[in-house]
Amino acid sequence: MTPGPPGARPARPYPAPPRPAVARLLVVVPVHDEEELLAACLASLAAAADAAGAPVDTVVVLDDCRDRSAAVARSAGVRTLAVRAGAVGAARAAGVDAGLALRGDDPRAVWIACTDADTVVPPHWLRAHRSLADAGADVVVGTVRPDPRDLTPRQVAAWRATRVPGRPNGHVHGANLGMRADAYRRAGGFAPLVEHEDVDLVARLRAEPGVVVRASDEVDVVTSGRTVGRTPGGYAGYLRDAFPA
Repeated sequence: MTPGPPGARPARPYPAPPRPAVARLLVVVPVHDEEELLAACLASLAAAADAAGAPVDTVVVLDDCRDRSAAVARSAGVRTLAVRAGAVGAARAAGVDAGLALRGDDPRAVWIACTDADTVVPPHWLRAHRSLADAGADVVVGTVRPDPRDLTPRQVAAWRATRVPGRPNGHVHGANLGMRADAYRRAGGFAPLVEHEDVDLVARLRAEPGVVVRASDEVDVVTSGRTVGRTPGGYAGYLRDAFPA
């Protein structure tokens, strides 16, 4: 700050403009051969959209799918986009670009909510993301819990020991990640990575001046407890390494 003349009051920086309330939510779901789990994911998103309190656009990105994922998505009545990227980061980026192009609204008032095709969100998921955004968050890093039906009782107990209700660990999961569209654009969006594209983006968002990142377990989602996933590591790899059967 440049000092003023002797005796003058120090100049004050202009306050940051207030963030507008979220006026639209954009949900992006990358899919690679998920016909068995996709229907449950999309049904949960439909329920969350009904309770969101704001318009919701959902884009399902079909990345080189060779199964019936496209038919499942069409049956759910959601917007689809077919790509042959072979990388979840590129698929997420394509979905965000397509969704933002749907309307010419203020990117500061658009909330991008990301999840995965093997994930079921609670009915309050989008409403909670919107509430956190309207309370000042530019990015929400949400928590994930594995589907207990896919784990042994011993694995479930070991996983539960890592969680403290009300104290999110701040781990980044593409299955439960939200951000304002203007912050997303400033950070450069998702990189075309085959995994850890979510961690990479949040690291860049944290480096952006003025971006508020909030970790929260108010928006907990349930993700498949499989140990062989669609990427080399990801959440499946984490479960496999941290909680061996």
